[in-house]
Amino acid sequence: MAGILAWFWNERFWLPHNVTWADLKNTEEANFPQAEDLYLAFPLAFCIFMVRLLFERFVAKPCAIALNIQTSGPQVAQPNAILEKVFTAITKHPDEKRLEGLSKQLDWDVRSIQRWFRQRRNQEKPSTLTRFCESMWRFSFYLYVFTYGVRFLKKTPWLWNTRHCWYNYPYQPLTTDLHYYYILELSFYWSLMFSQFTDIKRKDFGIMFLHHLVSIFLITFSYVNNMARIGTLVLCLHDSADALLEAAKMANYAKFQKMCDLLFVMFAMVFITTRLGIFPLWVLNSTLFESWEIVGPYPSWWVFNLLLLLIQGLNCFWSYLIIKIACKAISRGKAGKWNPLHVSKDDRSDIESSSDEEDSKETPRKKPHAATTTNGTSGTNGYLLTGPCSMDD
Repeated sequence: MAGILAWFWNERFWLPHNVTWADLKNTEEANFPQAEDLYLAFPLAFCIFMVRLLFERFVAKPCAIALNIQTSGPQVAQPNAILEKVFTAITKHPDEKRLEGLSKQLDWDVRSIQRWFRQRRNQEKPSTLTRFCESMWRFSFYLYVFTYGVRFLKKTPWLWNTRHCWYNYPYQPLTTDLHYYYILELSFYWSLMFSQFTDIKRKDFGIMFLHHLVSIFLITFSYVNNMARIGTLVLCLHDSADALLEAAKMANYAKFQKMCDLLFVMFAMVFITTRLGIFPLWVLNSTLFESWEIVGPYPSWWVFNLLLLLIQGLNCFWSYLIIKIACKAISRGKAGKWNPLHVSKDDRSDIESSSDEEDSKETPRKKPHAATTTNGTSGTNGYLLTGPCSMDD
């Protein structure tokens, strides 16, 4: 084990030339980041998760009820053992051939069976109230941590001149504010890593999991080798748009259409400006070129920049989705009122409307007699071709 630890903490990988771990030990004059500080993130992540549960129960839920957001879940499908067996054991999206077979077996028309499967799929989706509470928690945290980051950074010299991130590196003392900011961000991402498996499941689960994983590696990596100054700029810049996204989602769930539209436009502008403009031209320019000029490259420098470039790749992917959403919203808006968050459910499903508004309660209809089946078939096919899409598609 000692040999493994010695290999992992090799100074020639983590630190610039002629710098050792002994040089970065805490002294009476100055404190430096220590790897063992990061253990504090685990109990704090658990505390953040517990605060979230209390916040959603005693703050977000009363706010949602005050806004008349529905507390009931999606409409429950009529109990049917045969359809339930197909749903749980075979498929949640039966094709036309299977629908016809079930129609003959149950003596229901195809449209009623389609409606049953939609209602049954929607039963597994959270209610609008649950979505609102989750968005309100994230909005509150993002707003707090971004506000704290701005208040902290505006007093630092490296916000105004990024070259200060590398002057006297790595002998840059760790301040209390910087330590708190880093540990809080790391704890939040750890809490997201754990809660993502219990939160609302979304189509971009894999991308978000990769994002959280890279973020944790990046925060941990930059803290250990004392790249915390540039790390604070990365964190604050990426927090700038998140609160607007959650606010737009809350307005969508509360059916405040004009506010939803405005917040979405603001989110898109801030997101694209900060992540496709400011981040590469300001932050990546500093980590790739200014640090090369002032400090010079070393092994962990390459890893750090590789992680930042991976984050930028994710930024480009999400910017593409946002632009795609906006184009769809504008094209649909030509025919009437548009809602960018409704359009976006096909691309990024965490920005979607309530699923339990999809179907009105209707008793399954018996299949028409043979004399009318032929005429009824075209009507069924017409529904398949032109009927409303299910909310989970």
